[in-house]
Amino acid sequence: MNKHICPLPESIALEKSQVSGTPENWDRSGLPAWAYTSDELLELEKEQLFRRHWQIAGHVSDAPEPGNYFCFDVAGERALIVRDKQGAIRAFHNVCRHRGSRVVSDEKGKCGSALVCPFHGWSFNLDGTLRSVPQPRSFPELDPEEHGLVPLEFEVWHGFVFVRFKPGPQPSVKELLARHEPEVALYKAASAVSHGEVSWSQTIKANWKCVRDVDNEGYHVPIAHPALQDLYGSTYFDEGWQDGTNRSFGVFNARKGRLWSTRHYLSILPEIPHLPDSHRRAWLYIGIFPNQVMFFYPEGLGYYQEYPTGVVETVIRGGYYCQPIGDSEDSDYARRLRAARYLAGRIDGDTGNEDVQLTIWSNEAMHSSGFKDFVLSDLEYGVKGHHDQLRKVMPVLSLSEAPASGMVEATNAAMQAARQEAGA
Repeated sequence: MNKHICPLPESIALEKSQVSGTPENWDRSGLPAWAYTSDELLELEKEQLFRRHWQIAGHVSDAPEPGNYFCFDVAGERALIVRDKQGAIRAFHNVCRHRGSRVVSDEKGKCGSALVCPFHGWSFNLDGTLRSVPQPRSFPELDPEEHGLVPLEFEVWHGFVFVRFKPGPQPSVKELLARHEPEVALYKAASAVSHGEVSWSQTIKANWKCVRDVDNEGYHVPIAHPALQDLYGSTYFDEGWQDGTNRSFGVFNARKGRLWSTRHYLSILPEIPHLPDSHRRAWLYIGIFPNQVMFFYPEGLGYYQEYPTGVVETVIRGGYYCQPIGDSEDSDYARRLRAARYLAGRIDGDTGNEDVQLTIWSNEAMHSSGFKDFVLSDLEYGVKGHHDQLRKVMPVLSLSEAPASGMVEATNAAMQAARQEAGA
């Protein structure tokens, strides 16, 4: 159900706003516990989800000038995004064509006119072609194109740089996010720039799906997130998953905030001229299957995502960007805007810490003999929607018990084939 850019009236209660569109009768159970503890399933997820679905690597402002680059690693893959001499963004596998070393080892930096491998010194032009090798007579003739960096499928959408390591089921990013285009365009994300410590990451001891389960519902907001409840708790609305994306929207409460951070944020946030009235006092979230969210606030925007480095180890990373203040650097508007960005960061930081603890507790339950199954509320239909999409990609997740050891991939392939045959 697409609400486009029309927020619900503030008078609508949380319960009524979130159950809109929920079926009368639906399966309230979630994924089986073994889905959160299986090493074999993790390998299948890496292949089917993280290598074959679009992933946000960063924003064009992370590489503002020719020679600037940034990197993104996930599921054993390594992406290198660089701005070339003509000012265009390019993406490659961060793999030297000589012996497979990383071409650049830092997460972010500037390389000048060439990328030089730290292993043997092979150098590559910013367009990926091979530039030179040490002691060239020790090699047969090397073709600059054939032995250049391997291009990586990528797409820039409103300034966000998406990469995909292998062909997958999703269409282009533009097609995938088409229904959100008019609303996201309001925020002028392509012209945003990095703000402070733009990129951040942390590692937690939990399965990556526990992170997404917590993030995919607002039922816990009134209890677990006092700052968010103080900010927009009475109006928050989650549409549920539709064709690989999800939209959530919260209009700020009419009353003054009770907490220090929200009270001052609500009072000091200036009117942002490029936003319509409907979005000047609201936070917007766009979820993208399987593991990421773009967020849009009046004063800034960004993304966060999670990906596994182990069955019970997950990296959560993100970036924050904002519109340049420009000539009004010392104006009252600029001072209020900077303060609002700081306060929004405090609210987000507190919320993130609260979610991390909830995620760890949720993960612990998957290993407990006392946990039997989920019992989802109507307000947690977003969890159900995400699980349905996971089962669509990996039908083996519909099994209540794990397949025999060594049989997860084969069982999933057989179930996929049977489903395709039945649909033919």
